[in-house]
Amino acid sequence: MSYITITARDIEALVKAIKLGEEVKPSQQAKRDVFREYGISGTVNDRILTAIYYDIWKRIGIIDRIICELTGVSNVAVLDPWLRAALRVAIEILLFERFLKESRYRDAKNIFIKYLKGRIAGFLSRVTHPYVGMYFWEMVDKISTYRLEIKDLYGDLEVRYMVSRFIIDKIIKLVGIDEAKSILREFNSRYPISIRVNILKCSVDEVLNVLRSEGINAEIGKYVKTVIKFKGPYDFDRSSLYREGKIVIQDEASALASILLDPKPGEVVIDLCAAPGGKTEHMGELMNNTGIIYAFDIDKTRIKRMQEILNRCGISIVKIFNEDARKATEILGRNIADKVLVDAPCTSSGTIMKNQELRWRITEDEVNKAAKLQYELLETAIELVKPGGKILYTTCSLFREENEDVIEKVLRNHSNVKIVPINGPLDPGFIAGTMRAWPHRHKLIGFFYALLQKI
Repeated sequence: MSYITITARDIEALVKAIKLGEEVKPSQQAKRDVFREYGISGTVNDRILTAIYYDIWKRIGIIDRIICELTGVSNVAVLDPWLRAALRVAIEILLFERFLKESRYRDAKNIFIKYLKGRIAGFLSRVTHPYVGMYFWEMVDKISTYRLEIKDLYGDLEVRYMVSRFIIDKIIKLVGIDEAKSILREFNSRYPISIRVNILKCSVDEVLNVLRSEGINAEIGKYVKTVIKFKGPYDFDRSSLYREGKIVIQDEASALASILLDPKPGEVVIDLCAAPGGKTEHMGELMNNTGIIYAFDIDKTRIKRMQEILNRCGISIVKIFNEDARKATEILGRNIADKVLVDAPCTSSGTIMKNQELRWRITEDEVNKAAKLQYELLETAIELVKPGGKILYTTCSLFREENEDVIEKVLRNHSNVKIVPINGPLDPGFIAGTMRAWPHRHKLIGFFYALLQKI
């Protein structure tokens, strides 16, 4: 794979994708949109540029500290967003990309310096102000001669695993230093694309045959037999399987949630944090598209994506509310649901390998805010579910504060709720009857599951 095929225009696309990646979540979508605009998708350089793009987000905390040191600002947020993106790209390429250290690429650094000082400085001048382009031109020289100094153990772990001190400390306290290193190492693994087959439209074998006819070596998931995994990239926009609603993009750990809740045809089900709709659609399949699903979410953009998924997959039993899920009792009433899914908003710390910006964004304050909201959502779920009905609580966080601690608080404060033990297929959680998916043990995103029943 030759890095010399990268052009100045490719570097410009990277800058634009990084800038957009601050505004569009998940950041993968920003990359896809820009690469499509620049005609990179599916080309020989797609894989190289994608790797660099994700390396930037993996290292963003370290890169931003270097920017602060070189520019003298206390926080990169004060910089023009285009300049910030360009500096991030320049630092990643000139300081961290390993190919520049290989003898066969000894002239590549000068080529990339030329790209940065030429096309990128000119690009910044056009989209912002000429002075910004001139300033970036000068910064390229400083970046090219910069030397990173590691000052302590946590600094070494940060650089080695490309994760913030805060996350490193939380995981060490959770599982100990040795297992923590295994988890941190797993954060730097490249996970395959994961899709789930829409069983109302086709079979697993049919999807496998289509993928194999396209030259894709796909495998069935270990824990969910309607999940298929394969190495990317994959152009979903051109996929007939995707366009016809025969497949849904969904991680295996996430797909397991709807199966554990086990919604039946004809039941009343409430999905309190539904968008972008993967689990909602899955429950519709398991219910054979009969009954009713009330789906709540506050994000209009994500709701639009959910509606597109439901329409594409032929699920018509979902009634969507663009409302705070904590208002669901006011809207629907009490004791009305057979099943309630609380796939709660969380820090998403178990998805770092797929959402690189999380490596440096998660803070103690975010953990505490998430735990408060998660508890409030579970209280709402308890009001909504019928006596004898079930609630599945899930997060894609690794942190105990968002998982077992929330469940323990619910059990202390609500004598009319009990745990329904989940017996596999993954590992027990830190309180009896709960379950966890671990990246380093199961090769899945980190996930927590607790099944509750209203007595």
